Amino acid sequence: MNRTEQNSSFWGDLWYSSKRAVLKVVKYVFTPFIPSKKHNPEYYTMKSRNARIGILFILPFILGFLVFMVRPLIQSLWLSFCNVTVVQGKGLQTTWAAFDNYYYALRVDNNFATNLTDEITRMLVNSFATLVLSFVIAFILNQQFKGRTVARVIFFLPVILSSGVLSGIDSNTESYNLMMGMSADVAAASGVNLSASLQDLLSTSGVGSGVFEVVFNMIDAIYDIIMASGIQIIVFLSGLQNIPRSLYEAADVEGCTGWESFCKITFPMVSPLLLVNGIYTIIDFFMKNDNAVMESINEYMYTKKIDYGVSSAMSWLYFAVSIAFIGIFSFIVSRGVNYYED
Repeated sequence: MNRTEQNSSFWGDLWYSSKRAVLKVVKYVFTPFIPSKKHNPEYYTMKSRNARIGILFILPFILGFLVFMVRPLIQSLWLSFCNVTVVQGKGLQTTWAAFDNYYYALRVDNNFATNLTDEITRMLVNSFATLVLSFVIAFILNQQFKGRTVARVIFFLPVILSSGVLSGIDSNTESYNLMMGMSADVAAASGVNLSASLQDLLSTSGVGSGVFEVVFNMIDAIYDIIMASGIQIIVFLSGLQNIPRSLYEAADVEGCTGWESFCKITFPMVSPLLLVNGIYTIIDFFMKNDNAVMESINEYMYTKKIDYGVSSAMSWLYFAVSIAFIGIFSFIVSRGVNYYED
């Protein structure tokens, strides 16, 4: 077989494989919605019924995304490849600039690349701490003890507070200054500085500087971690409550210890929710408006230079990094997820 025939065979196989993959996806997507007892018996299965219910549940979001979000997304992507000027009475005028805005964001701007690296590091630390803390709290709240309902309400308060009450407190307002003043007064009255004490303890214990920095950053961010853990606690708690008690009873009969029951039953059964909570946590962190990357984007969009091309390029770089980390996390965690059929 000569080179021409080899190339033709390669592209033919690629086209055939791609066509099969597309047809398989189309069949998977549309099969639950085509009623036919003769040609599509799968329509009447429980799996297809659940798929239809799920689509109906998220249909308002899909419609809202198509109506309100698709056009701005396409426009911002176009602006990221253009030099944009604001002309009074004519709106925006664009000139094709290829990847100049991306080059400017990554190589010319002095802050964006550094801020992006710092925020990625902070995201990794805070997301890990949030998942661990929310799982531990959900595991505790799932136990039988007096006042469990009150405790669940208290740990769900971060969801209510982070919905707009505390997030609306600006650093320059009297409320914020009052809170900071009270915190300083409490620290002065007690004579104990928790951060400084923990720093001294870790410094004298011989812990490596890298580990020390990560731990101390988590301590400093404990308020943000707790405020971001409300939804994850609820999700983990719902998963823990759905584990059949018969599994634990069988484990007790076999003589399993509590740790063995946790490793063999609790964690494997909740592992699918770890994937869901992890993706939610990463998205929630990247959507915060108080991080340095968002401040850099807002500077170019509103205050610094009003350069919509550079700000759009920064936004799409930030979006690409977010999608990349979600994909990496999903790829890694999905390898250890255990799915159980009903």
